[in-house]
Amino acid sequence: MDDGGRRHIGTAERRHRLALRQRLAGAARAGSPEEVAGSLVALHGTDPAAVHLAVGARLADAAKTVGETERALYEDGALVRMHGMRHTVFVFPTGLTAVVHASTGRTVAARERARLLKNMAAAGAPDAAWLTEVEESALAALARRGQATAAELARDEPRLKEQFVYAAGKSSEGVHTVSTRLLKVLGAEGKVVRGRPLGSWTSSQFRWAPAPRHPELDPGEAQAELLRRWLTACGPATEDDLKWWTGWRVTEVRRALTAIGAEAVSLDEGTGYVVSGDTGPVAGPAEPWAALLPALDPTAMGWQQRDWYLAPGLRPMLFDRSGNVGPTVWWNGRVVGGWAQRADGEIVWRLAAGEDIGGDAEAAIGTEAERLSSWVGTTRITPRFRTPLERELSA
Repeated sequence: MDDGGRRHIGTAERRHRLALRQRLAGAARAGSPEEVAGSLVALHGTDPAAVHLAVGARLADAAKTVGETERALYEDGALVRMHGMRHTVFVFPTGLTAVVHASTGRTVAARERARLLKNMAAAGAPDAAWLTEVEESALAALARRGQATAAELARDEPRLKEQFVYAAGKSSEGVHTVSTRLLKVLGAEGKVVRGRPLGSWTSSQFRWAPAPRHPELDPGEAQAELLRRWLTACGPATEDDLKWWTGWRVTEVRRALTAIGAEAVSLDEGTGYVVSGDTGPVAGPAEPWAALLPALDPTAMGWQQRDWYLAPGLRPMLFDRSGNVGPTVWWNGRVVGGWAQRADGEIVWRLAAGEDIGGDAEAAIGTEAERLSSWVGTTRITPRFRTPLERELSA
């Protein structure tokens, strides 16, 4: 207990919780992509390959990764890839669509639409009424097609090809196409989602699809529900962690914490929070564990304050300049190195300087590398956001 009577949750227990709730320890691995996404709340979907790699690291039978993830995303519709927290693309259970949209999407969407209209007006492009006509026409075309690329939609609605100059006279000046900007706004508004890619599961070219129908929820209630789910998976977490992950104002975070009756605990960083009834001790996994997690993995990116699982000295080699994490190697709840795939398909990894984890640990990491290689096969993986160690290892 700390001086305030709150239970202290130390680093070791936080790593135990991470191993079990993030589906990383061997016995905690999931049976399906739906279980993985449900446990983690959301998978980063900006890099298409990262979704499959994050699922594969957590499936009991990794050989099913590609087929089962494709089924859940594009056949059963159990998972959806759409804009969410911090205007980032995520993959999450389709049943969470209404919660994500009401808790985070509306505010972002209003800002993005206003920005688009402002940019178009400054460039002398058509006005809001014109944009509404184009939008309605494009959505009708998408409904008819079911799924379509931006180019296919532009054949149905030629006004999507309209271009305008952005930031004229500035260093950031560029020519924008209405289709590109408008579809991103519609994604933030929860009207369209990312559909099946044009190529393999690693392709960054994708189709658009109508968003799943969902009720309009009260924003405060939706924020409380999203925060409850995330704290269940990732708690304990600080206010800074919660503010960073959701993209909300601190007042919204505090209101949601109160709404769900979150309990305060003591952490090495200060005050943290867990869902009601989750203050008790959590025993660790029965066996030690290793994992190779992809770039933008939700575990590596899950908290803003990461010293309890990621030594500060490792950040320059494992993150790009924008704060995107690259592929990481884990041993018993902490990052110990990184990995990459070479041009010939070999999965290679390296421990950080000074890491002496023992022969058994290195053997376990090697087994995970072989496990990853067995289902990735001949597919080549290049992270969208490349980091220093990944570039070095893949050379």
